[in-house]
Amino acid sequence: MELIFSPMWAFALKLTLLLVVMSSLSGIIYTNTFPFVTSLIMFFNKLFYSFSVFADCYDPLDPNGNITITFDTHKWTDDGYVARVTIQNYYQYRHVEKQGWKLGWTWAKDEVIWSMSGAFATQQGNCSSFIFQTPHSCLKNPVIVDLEPTAAPENMTEDCCHGGILSAWAIIPSNSFSSFEIMVGNLEGNTHGNKPLNLTLMAPGPGYTCSPIEDTDPTVSLVIGGRREIQVFRTWKSTCTYSTFLSNKVPVCCVSLSTFYSPTITTCPQCSCGCRDANPSTDSCIREGSSLSQLSSSGKLDIVQCTDHMCPIRVHWHVKNNYMSHWRVKLTISNYNLAKNYSDWNILVQHPGFSQNTTTYSFNSTALPTVGFADEIALFWGVTFYNNELLHADDKKLGSVTTEILLGKDSNSFTLNGGWAFPRRIYFNGENCEMPLPDTYPMLPNGSSTQKLTHPQFFLLLLCLTVKVLAIWL
Repeated sequence: MELIFSPMWAFALKLTLLLVVMSSLSGIIYTNTFPFVTSLIMFFNKLFYSFSVFADCYDPLDPNGNITITFDTHKWTDDGYVARVTIQNYYQYRHVEKQGWKLGWTWAKDEVIWSMSGAFATQQGNCSSFIFQTPHSCLKNPVIVDLEPTAAPENMTEDCCHGGILSAWAIIPSNSFSSFEIMVGNLEGNTHGNKPLNLTLMAPGPGYTCSPIEDTDPTVSLVIGGRREIQVFRTWKSTCTYSTFLSNKVPVCCVSLSTFYSPTITTCPQCSCGCRDANPSTDSCIREGSSLSQLSSSGKLDIVQCTDHMCPIRVHWHVKNNYMSHWRVKLTISNYNLAKNYSDWNILVQHPGFSQNTTTYSFNSTALPTVGFADEIALFWGVTFYNNELLHADDKKLGSVTTEILLGKDSNSFTLNGGWAFPRRIYFNGENCEMPLPDTYPMLPNGSSTQKLTHPQFFLLLLCLTVKVLAIWL
């Protein structure tokens, strides 16, 4: 039985949890050190983020992100209609990688697909009742996939044939959509047809939930150099949203930290993406949660180098230098997969330092708008034909890409105390990476990161957290 959280139930659950946590905190002895307080802040962040994803399937770092499916009927036939189906990726940093999208639905009546261009149904089904013409697909619940760019010209249509790959909207908008033509028939007098039911989207794996297909205003387009508007006869739309909770049983990446001022390297948390069960002398492991439904692009199970964190991807943030008006960071992404490359990867970093002028040397980058966050969000991705392919590991070395980032200083906020120089959150290909706990961060040699808070300061911190969270929820 599935748990369904309405907004009201989600709010009630969040408020109850907040009251329980705040009540428990009332008994704490307030002589704890600063690392405890930062751990508390991290706890609140993770708790609220987890319930946001689980209850609402809402990503606060990409509030308008979705994949929209549009059916535009532009021609009537004797027993049906011809429609143009468009799959548009509005996610800022989540792309559809190899092996591409798969779109499915259930016909409301006895419809069949007479023909298609720009895509194809994976199964024809039983078409034995059709004598004079054989349909492209007679299945009640067809599954549609994209054609490859090498498809024959007579099978192609405009904006089709990308092998199912859709770029993220913020990275390459022109490659973030794909279209195909479909001729639907066998409507038996109801020539206007019925909306398909139970739309499903695999992109390429699970995690997407699609809304019911609804009637909307007909799509309008421009012709004759933009001087004339034409519109289709009818438009249906559905919106598909992504949930990490539905997609992955275990995380796929983790974060490690280091600085120029401390010899300590904060490694990825142990068992971040599963625990190592193999013999310590074993070099390769099958990742926890890997199954036949989650094949790598090579057609094999996810096999990674055996590590304490067992993550396919590790992101390392190194604070390299501190100058008078700037500070420098080295960002490295390492691939521990032994058989899987990552094409057109991207990484999202949340950090207040991105509010200042930033120079990135070996990656492309852009700032993203956010809702409800004081910290800035920066998106990084590879340079085409240089490092946009994150190669797999082998026996000798990891696959990796790296860049240095030069950030301007804001004298009112910049500090090396209390772990300020480290990121608040990191995503790889849209998946949230496991962060170390703040009390494990590298500390300044003078120990200034272990200052004690006075009683009034501690109460003020808790009060600010409570007010901020309630303001967001209400």
